[in-house]
Amino acid sequence: MDTSERLDGRALFYIGIALLTWSSAYAAIAYALASFTPGEVAFARLTIGSLCFAVLLLVRRVPLPARRDWPQLALLGVIGLTVYHLCLNYAETRIASGTAAILISLVPAATAAVSAIWLHERLSARTLTGLGIALVGVVMVVLASGKQVKFEPMAALVLLSVLASAIYWVGQKPLFARNSMVGVTAFTFFAGTLGALPFGTGVAQALIAAPWSHIAALLWLGIAPTFIGYLAWNAALRRVSASQVSSFIYFSPPIAVLIGWLWLGERPGMLTLVGGVVTVGGVVLANARRRTAPIVPVASDTCEQN
Repeated sequence: MDTSERLDGRALFYIGIALLTWSSAYAAIAYALASFTPGEVAFARLTIGSLCFAVLLLVRRVPLPARRDWPQLALLGVIGLTVYHLCLNYAETRIASGTAAILISLVPAATAAVSAIWLHERLSARTLTGLGIALVGVVMVVLASGKQVKFEPMAALVLLSVLASAIYWVGQKPLFARNSMVGVTAFTFFAGTLGALPFGTGVAQALIAAPWSHIAALLWLGIAPTFIGYLAWNAALRRVSASQVSSFIYFSPPIAVLIGWLWLGERPGMLTLVGGVVTVGGVVLANARRRTAPIVPVASDTCEQN
């Protein structure tokens, strides 16, 4: 890893904001799907996020990325945003949330693999071991939640979401070096929204019939987990390697459990707490930096002769 890419306090702050907002998306999606189709939820979520980014570009006068990068960014937006949200939303209408949580937890491993192939990021044995330990901890948390974990063909859509997410995060990384991070993220959202347009043609009629609580959930989904979450995550991705940042996705299920404990009074069991500790330990191990041996000065022949 480049010495300029350090997991410093600012990067951790951005990652924390992204994880907190993303962890709140589960309840918002559940509320929204009661009045909107999975395609409408994806289109509305991306549209709200795109509008927020458009305002940010105008207020801060951020330039769009270089024209030569538009084709790649458009493709990344369709893959990482359109495909990801459509597949995940449709899958969650058929599979249990516990199943989705386990499968989505494969994102760090997929991102690390894509980073190694695309960006030639070197992954140490310590990093791979940490990722594996963290995944075990996530599985323990999900299994201890008491939710049904059942695998079926529809789960393949979540695996497609995992691959799409990994390609999206890794593909953006080199473009940050010659473009504004906000401009890159905004452009992918514009492309992703256009890609989801055919699936959201009925959203206007659905908004008329939907209760205000479901509309509010849709607004929250588009502003917090989408606009704020993706912006914060890319801010961290600009400072740290893609494989390092993605490892923190393992924290999402434990954070969701913590939110349920504080907000809904759902007290976690011992297995949940142990799983959370294992997850934290795995992420720490994956991001631990090997200490370099101190340089010991060697006396020259001239000094020895004197």
